[in-house]
Amino acid sequence: MSSATSLSLVYSRANQGVNAPLVTVECHLSNGLPALSLVGLPETAVKESRERVRSAIINAGFAFPERRITINLAPAGIPKSGGRYDLAIALGLLAADGQIDPAVLLDYEILGELSLSGGIRSVTGVVPALLAARDHGRQLILPAANQAEARLVRGAVSYSAETLGQALSHFKRTGTGISANTFERPDKAQRSLASLTSVRGQEAAKWALTLAAAGGHNLLFCGSPGSGKTLLAQSLPELLPDLSEQETLLLASIRSVSSKVAPDTFWQSPPFRAPHHSSTGVSLIGGGKQFKPGEISLAHGGVLFLDELPEFSHQVLENLREPLESGTVSISRADYRVQFPAAFQLVAAMNPCPCGYYKDENRACCCPPDRVRRYQACVSGPLLDRIDLHVRVQRPALEALFPGDNNTGFTEPDWQRVKQHVAQCRARQMSRNQCLNARMSVQQVHRFCVLSKPQQQLIKEIAGKWQLTARGCHRLLKIARTLADWSGMENIADEHLIEASQYRQNLAVTEGVTDPPVV
Repeated sequence: MSSATSLSLVYSRANQGVNAPLVTVECHLSNGLPALSLVGLPETAVKESRERVRSAIINAGFAFPERRITINLAPAGIPKSGGRYDLAIALGLLAADGQIDPAVLLDYEILGELSLSGGIRSVTGVVPALLAARDHGRQLILPAANQAEARLVRGAVSYSAETLGQALSHFKRTGTGISANTFERPDKAQRSLASLTSVRGQEAAKWALTLAAAGGHNLLFCGSPGSGKTLLAQSLPELLPDLSEQETLLLASIRSVSSKVAPDTFWQSPPFRAPHHSSTGVSLIGGGKQFKPGEISLAHGGVLFLDELPEFSHQVLENLREPLESGTVSISRADYRVQFPAAFQLVAAMNPCPCGYYKDENRACCCPPDRVRRYQACVSGPLLDRIDLHVRVQRPALEALFPGDNNTGFTEPDWQRVKQHVAQCRARQMSRNQCLNARMSVQQVHRFCVLSKPQQQLIKEIAGKWQLTARGCHRLLKIARTLADWSGMENIADEHLIEASQYRQNLAVTEGVTDPPVV
């Protein structure tokens, strides 16, 4: 074997958050006793690829090089995990051994895990790899099991192979080879979530929900059991406009890395995630051994619904504070750091006390005051301060639950009209702020929420009465800005400030918790 064919280069892609950094698989064959060394910061699953690759090559009917083999995964600073490099290593070895031309591999990037029989298994993180390969002008060889993801990225050239033999036929230009994947946009599927047409009564809560949709504000519903809090929260995604193609591909990248949700699920629809209150911090925030995105990243561009908010672990809830402000979550280890998008809209629901009937108009509460206080303390003040709209939900009247003259439910035209107005309001904000009102920075608040001298005095009086923090005052101004946008007004009016202040009242029942329960 000549030295000219003893070295080959194959390109692949790693997983690093929702990015796919380039990894070069260098395969070198030299004289000496047969051995295989794998270097370049591989984890255990990558080190085991030497056995999978050997068996796959032999069982596919090809000769495994009986020489001293050195495989380098460069750059060494990127941790390598999983079996995603198996196919690239196998093709690199055969190219270095002269069984295929090494030059034909340079225009491709290779992803795929090999089975012992030579089959190619699916891998995660295909959508980020497709985007990166497209931007660098290379074609991508993928497992056939990832073909649905390969069709999501416009402009990417990729091929899906089921076996190692098919991939080799493609490069050797022999046999049937494999055909290119074609771009295909998934149909927009209809979800089974509720809409405002399902909500009877609750006019104040529906208006708060509409306001949250218009400005991207976080929202907390507090009320007795069965008052409609969950139904209201499930209606929010149907008020939001569809995601753009760029936003959809980012969400598809998150889902592709996560492997919890198919990347093409509800294409261009804002996501709705509702984790159970027993969820751990890793499942909600992300992380773990392989740095997977959590529920807050899977809700990026959509809604994260936390039902029974005080029942969540206190530490889990506290982990939400930074992502609510920044719209991203950074997960760090000693020598490695990953960042996931997490610009979600939080909707939470809670009962006012453990039994659920504190200050209920129709049923007595059986909780002693100290138990109510402990229950409310499960949700910290700093977290409540980051929730823009605090809404108390009363149980609707029974006559509002049934069709008739007193039916106050939304009709389909009403719902479509509100959704169109929400889209117009959000477009106005994006044109002015380059972001939704809820995401404005302090500098943008000062620039776009200009107040007159009397209005400044009014804000001071409101802040003093409700003991608002500086963050609370800024969020009040953001709500007022959304109210002004909804009305089509250039400047914030006094009535907008007054209405916004009603949503900044702390719903914790501590103001009356020392009183005996209502009996």
